[in-house]
Amino acid sequence: MNNKIKLFVKKFKEENYFYKYSILVITMFVAAINYNLFLRPLKIVAGGTNGLSIIIEKIFSIEPSFFILIFSVVVLILGYFTVGIKKASSALVASFVYPVFVDATEIITSFVSINESDILVASVFSGILSGWVYGLTCKIDLSQGGVSLISQILFEKFKLSISGTSFLINFCIILVGGYYFGVTSVLCAIILLYINSITIDKVMLGVSTHKYFYIITDKQVDVKKYILDELKSGVTLCDVKGGRENDDKSIMMVSIPNDLYYKVTKRIKLIDKKAFFVATDSYQVIGGHNS
Repeated sequence: MNNKIKLFVKKFKEENYFYKYSILVITMFVAAINYNLFLRPLKIVAGGTNGLSIIIEKIFSIEPSFFILIFSVVVLILGYFTVGIKKASSALVASFVYPVFVDATEIITSFVSINESDILVASVFSGILSGWVYGLTCKIDLSQGGVSLISQILFEKFKLSISGTSFLINFCIILVGGYYFGVTSVLCAIILLYINSITIDKVMLGVSTHKYFYIITDKQVDVKKYILDELKSGVTLCDVKGGRENDDKSIMMVSIPNDLYYKVTKRIKLIDKKAFFVATDSYQVIGGHNS
């Protein structure tokens, strides 16, 4: 028994669960504020458990926090018997903490109220908050449960695409929301989800500070000299073979700060008008040297 406790404590420290679940609790609190401040009062049905709770409150007058709790627990039990305890347990904390926060933060509307005329701005800001919450939760490798767990269950049982089922479920929720709350609700939900997806990418991947160039040129010596001497940047050369002409070439790979992007592209074209290059976002540059 003592060995099992020691192993549990060791794994708890190695996985840094205290930090992860602390972050999860904070994100759930922010999500609850977002729900009570923007989504519920403005009737923005943007899918998920939140969207379902708004619809259920409209139809059956059931308190959202109670519905979210019951729905999350039912999905959690189903998850336990389908995807296993390991995946379902990560949603355990959120399933119980989030409804409590929703109930506790309901009082916020007594101090702050959003006018319906500001619904567009509210949708944007709500999208940022929900994207931050979901992105950070994914980043620490934990689950919020609810509808997202349903998609995992369907994948495990029927091998259905997680992204596909998630989209279909949320799409249906949004349509039902549109039926009860009008077209404006649907349009605001679309705006919210768009902002949400952008924010998730930024939270999980970070903001791109560099561009990564892949350059193929017949004037490789001149381009290389420009990059090394003027930009003071490193260059990596790789041998490649053309698919159409089957000729051997070298491709130059270099990471450039975003503020130099247009300067570099213009200079490469001046050196070689026929140069071929592709620029992509580079989210992290670590190490290396100027050689």
